[in-house]
Amino acid sequence: MTSAVITRSHFVITGQVQGVGFRPFVYRLAVECNLTGWVLNDARGVTLEVQGPPAAVDDFAARLAAELPPLATMATCERSAAEVITGEQRFEIRPSEGGELADAQITVDVAVCPDCLREMADPADPRHRYPFINCTNCGPRYSIVAAVPYDRPNTTMSGFEMCPLCRRQYEDPADRRFHAQPVACPECGPTVRLIDTQGITIDCDDAIAAARLRLQAGDVVAVKGLGGYQLACLANDEHAVGRLRRRKQRDAKPFALMVRDVAEAAELCQVSPAAVALLESPLRPIVIMPRRPGRRVAREVAHGLDTLGVMLPYTPLHHLLLERPMGPLVMTSGNYSEQPLVREDDEALSHLCGIADVMLVHNRPIERRVDDSVVQDSGGGRTLVLRRARGYAPQPLRLAEPIARALDGAPPVLAVGAELKNTFCLLSGSRALVSEHIGDLKEGRTYRHFIDTINHLEALFDIRPELLAADLHPQYLSSQYAHRRHRGELASGEGCPGGKPPRDDSREGLPIELVQHHHAHIVSCMAENGCAEGVIGIACDGVGYGDDGAIWGCEVLAADLQSYRRLGHLRYLPLIGGDAAAGQTWRPAVAALHEAFGEGFVRHLDALPLRIARDQLSAAIEQLTMEVNCPPSSSLGRWFDAVAWLCGVTDANAYEAQGPMLLESAIEHGVDREYPFALTSTGPFTMELQAAIEGIVADHRRRVTPGVIAAKFHNTLAAMLAAAAARARDETGRTIVALSGGCMANRYLAARLVHLLEADAFKVLMHRDIPCNDGGVALGQAIVAAARKKVARASRP
Repeated sequence: MTSAVITRSHFVITGQVQGVGFRPFVYRLAVECNLTGWVLNDARGVTLEVQGPPAAVDDFAARLAAELPPLATMATCERSAAEVITGEQRFEIRPSEGGELADAQITVDVAVCPDCLREMADPADPRHRYPFINCTNCGPRYSIVAAVPYDRPNTTMSGFEMCPLCRRQYEDPADRRFHAQPVACPECGPTVRLIDTQGITIDCDDAIAAARLRLQAGDVVAVKGLGGYQLACLANDEHAVGRLRRRKQRDAKPFALMVRDVAEAAELCQVSPAAVALLESPLRPIVIMPRRPGRRVAREVAHGLDTLGVMLPYTPLHHLLLERPMGPLVMTSGNYSEQPLVREDDEALSHLCGIADVMLVHNRPIERRVDDSVVQDSGGGRTLVLRRARGYAPQPLRLAEPIARALDGAPPVLAVGAELKNTFCLLSGSRALVSEHIGDLKEGRTYRHFIDTINHLEALFDIRPELLAADLHPQYLSSQYAHRRHRGELASGEGCPGGKPPRDDSREGLPIELVQHHHAHIVSCMAENGCAEGVIGIACDGVGYGDDGAIWGCEVLAADLQSYRRLGHLRYLPLIGGDAAAGQTWRPAVAALHEAFGEGFVRHLDALPLRIARDQLSAAIEQLTMEVNCPPSSSLGRWFDAVAWLCGVTDANAYEAQGPMLLESAIEHGVDREYPFALTSTGPFTMELQAAIEGIVADHRRRVTPGVIAAKFHNTLAAMLAAAAARARDETGRTIVALSGGCMANRYLAARLVHLLEADAFKVLMHRDIPCNDGGVALGQAIVAAARKKVARASRP
């Protein structure tokens, strides 16, 4: 060819294009188009040049964007003309130039791809029915990596030497398994076996088929998954589900289900197009969807709820386990309730032997425990990540330009998050790395996992924090960790459960910024939506430490990235018994009745569906009268608890937010009425619900059904919060509303509130990929701390 008949184009591509098989994809595409040139990774993303006939180069450019690998996303693609190189004979993958993206090597764990599934089903394929089949486009990543660079010796596959077949595919840039670090086959890779609870191998020809038979017989089977062990049983077997619940010590919290395909999911739930996309995505989260009427699963799977959490198989082993119809499986975390996910084999034998009847295990070690992610189908095409874990973490959030500009020059930050649903965040430059779900730090093993994961991610992503961010609450274990690190005390192990010091934490003390809980919620929502200007923030949840020492939980804020002002809040309600009020729903109910009717509230109890023991009632009245152990709270979560008790849906929260979830499930749809509420005229204004309680009691006397009462209460809250936003607009002139806090996971409340706000000409910001609950707080903490530090530096003479 001569330069007269060929052309050359230079491409610079940004986005998720490193560590996802993008270079071999470009190589194969260029070869198919008969083009010469090269491709390499660099600090911007991927740079490449192709040369050939103009039509072929144009075809390559079109297919480059249209045929991306499953895990790749293209943010920008800049094409420019380049000088034709005479004599170039081939297309090549060149070594990285100028440093790869700092986070490119650690990508997320993803579901087995269709190509591998086809090979696994082909009797003529060398990997026929192989439960660890994978390629560049699928399989384990984060859960198996111990260190960078992400090469096989630094993963838990280091003990498996590749056979000639796997080696040849691994080294061939034209092959789908080019540089797929976990590549393996039956000749050289991990194997699976079935063992009893003593660790003794059960003799069988096919361990997975034998495990399937045990499930069909009603047994509980522990399955070693991608990021830890799972516990499985038949979801339609009342006795098996009941045994699992008792053994796992999980009283009422709903179980997740695994089904073969979308068709089976549609038999259980109303599956929207958005839900289908989530179920079949490479990330394969648990998707919470409205359930269909009828008992197709055991009552104890999700008693009292109108939703089910469903996922599809995401490992080859899962597909083989479910290859023959047997109905949905309960597939829940392998642990005792509230403890960390079990990942090590000896740990599984010691911790799960009292729960499982048999164990389906394999010999590929798990480096990082990563639980299943949970995503909610909120209706109207809107989805919300509730638990960000496998498939989502540790993929960094790329901050939008307005946020990145506002933080430019700020130091790297470690934000340690909340105490429940804990995640932490490492912020460096324009990327925010929110960790996988950690859990409740009050459990000692979870707290140690929290510290270990901080150290692990700092090392993997080469981020050395220069600033700490923590919640105001002095008793949060996450905040206590930050304060100890601030004082340089962590090397001694002081305050660590069991007295064990964290690994490699003898660093000098770091400066610390304390961030109010609800401000962090709002800024988290702002950051996810790329909003750097001032907003009206509405944060509604169960508990957050307030500036005045009270328990906050329904706040209207004028917020920006650095600061906030409290414009309004729900009127304080005394929490009878302090922390006990979060578990026993009658306590906030009695306080609400006392607020509405005064000391004569007792005469109204006969209209209510539940009763209180006389000694409990007497003690509560005495506490209220003497103001003993009745801390004030503006928490909306406690009002949900109170109304759940008043409606008779529950008298206690067996798990966090059970009462509110049951109350939402009880809603009778089609009810547009609401109860009275009030907003005071002074500021910060208060939102008053006493009249609503009076209306609820009156409805009970008229024998109005709990479903109607639940609907009217939700309608009242939406109207009240919309009115509060309007009051805030009058005061501030702001027209953007950011909604955050765990209460915004309530599908009915969120949808109705958004409708009212948008009808009143507000622009509404909501969470999507970052949890609205405490799992998103760390991101907000990090942004606030960085923004404050930048402002402080700019103000120095």
